[in-house]
Amino acid sequence: MSKDKILVIGANGQIGSVLTEALRGTFGTNNVVATDIREAAGHEGPFELLNVLDAKAVADAVERHGITQIYHLAAILSAKGEQNPLQTWDINMGGLFNVFEVARAKGIAKIFFPSSIAVFGADIPRQMTPQNAVLKPTTVYGMSKSAGELWSQYYFLKYGMDIRSLRYPGVIGWQSDPGGGTTDYAVEIYHNAVKEQDYTCFLSENTILPMIYMDDAIRATLELMDAEASKINVRTSYNLAGMSFSPSEIAATIQLEKPNFKVSYAPDFRQKIAKSWPESIDDSAARNDWHWKPKYDLSSMTKDMIFQLQKKYKLFGAL
Repeated sequence: MSKDKILVIGANGQIGSVLTEALRGTFGTNNVVATDIREAAGHEGPFELLNVLDAKAVADAVERHGITQIYHLAAILSAKGEQNPLQTWDINMGGLFNVFEVARAKGIAKIFFPSSIAVFGADIPRQMTPQNAVLKPTTVYGMSKSAGELWSQYYFLKYGMDIRSLRYPGVIGWQSDPGGGTTDYAVEIYHNAVKEQDYTCFLSENTILPMIYMDDAIRATLELMDAEASKINVRTSYNLAGMSFSPSEIAATIQLEKPNFKVSYAPDFRQKIAKSWPESIDDSAARNDWHWKPKYDLSSMTKDMIFQLQKKYKLFGAL
């Protein structure tokens, strides 16, 4: 079993909850310490309450557990972030600096910091957006992720810290509830379909966005962190791609499985956010450097989402 000890900050989130279990499968249950600002059921291993804005508490956790790697996932996402921009900036950047400074002081071997397609904005090719596209984010969440990418590179260049990052597209999974992102319609829509409820989408029917299935997102994260340091040529954040589709396309795919499912469209403030993002992503740097390749397309994802959600709802007596 690995001698590494992992600290996951933001372990209750959409990605954090699934990633924590995957890390425990790799490193051993007791070698992965899950933390979050709130209690949550379902953690089958060490869990602690931790506020990432409390630098001393972060340092204490690292010291007590002999942590060698940190996965820093705590952040306010795009749609929620726009409701309180200054607080979003303070939380996203303050937490990041606390993690980086504690890691620098304690000699942490490796850090994962997730970025997002929210770093993109105007003046980019919206199809196959390249790795080195100009970053002009239009949300505070995107601004914080863009700044975080540059700080990641800075800490690598100045202090030699091994910080790795992925620009996640919209992440779709059955394991946890949506977390307040602009792409979360693509999670909500499956829940409604399985519960035999019609769905009103907050994006227009032809809004194409890049997405990835949770299984692929977790695998990409683990593969990136497992790669030899000499293979990591991007020290800001790697573009990551799985598939691209519109609400009408995902609806049509679901209707192949659920013919009576109906979707209507009522775009809200998130439509403007979505229109500033890419439609598809060029992730050739990830494919070349550490051999990334997605396994799921829209059809295979839909089949698995419906299968898994049906099992989940039946288990809790919701169907």
